[in-house]
Amino acid sequence: MIPQFEEFLYPFLLALKDSNLTTKEMKAKMVGHFNLTAEDCAIMTKGGNTNQLSDRIGWCRQYFRRALFIDIPQRGTYSITQRGLDYLASHTSLHKSDLMQYPEFAAYASSTGIDTTPSSEGTPEPNKELTPTESLEKAYNAINNDLAEELLATILEQSPTFFENLVLKLLEKMGYGKGVVTQRTGDEGIDGVINEDKLGLDIIHIQAKRYKPDNKVGRPLMQAFVGALDGAGVNKGVFITTSSFTKEALEYKSSKKIAKIDGRQLTNLMIQYNVGVTTEYTYEVKRIDKDFFEE
Repeated sequence: MIPQFEEFLYPFLLALKDSNLTTKEMKAKMVGHFNLTAEDCAIMTKGGNTNQLSDRIGWCRQYFRRALFIDIPQRGTYSITQRGLDYLASHTSLHKSDLMQYPEFAAYASSTGIDTTPSSEGTPEPNKELTPTESLEKAYNAINNDLAEELLATILEQSPTFFENLVLKLLEKMGYGKGVVTQRTGDEGIDGVINEDKLGLDIIHIQAKRYKPDNKVGRPLMQAFVGALDGAGVNKGVFITTSSFTKEALEYKSSKKIAKIDGRQLTNLMIQYNVGVTTEYTYEVKRIDKDFFEE
């Protein structure tokens, strides 16, 4: 039998005290800590799409990231922060309610409707003031927000060329025509071009900047992009970045039609159009078919 979700919190954090751990190593630590058998590890969640052990470890990771107790220095690796170490230095247990003293987690719990009272499930509990539909919507948004953060971190691990190709694939999935990445030299500030429609009646030029979150796109880059569009004799462009735009860049006006897409919008579009993600769970919400019961 798999222990309750809250029982995983303290041993998960304690396992990181002395060294970083990969997901595989963390799973082995939890198996050893709780003396889990192969049969225990094979127990599935109620949805039947993953096992309870992986589900509980995944939610530990999310809770501790939100509370700033851990970092993810690279994909699939966990690292404890100073805040996490400080907690371990003065505590011998950990519950969801303990995380509420940290404003970052409290804001997350409030926005997603998480109940911080002890539970027997390995998933966030709905706020008792919400309807089941509202609780479902909040949980869905919480999972997507976490996915978006992980997606962005994964993109930043890739090469600039990979990112340019990713942008083209996304735009094609959104209904644009075929696109191509420009040559690395002599591209004059244009990373790719794509047909506005499948018939290729108009061309859109693309600038793709794989920047870290603290490296915002400023007005000078927007001006340079406009100049590149002028040089190419086109009027439409898409500027996509993994970071964000400064106020000056957002307010910059020109005669060109330019769509500005930041990192949050990018990951939301990737999730919406299934680029770089795959469906893990599917829940059908059904209602009475009133037409069936009409005589």
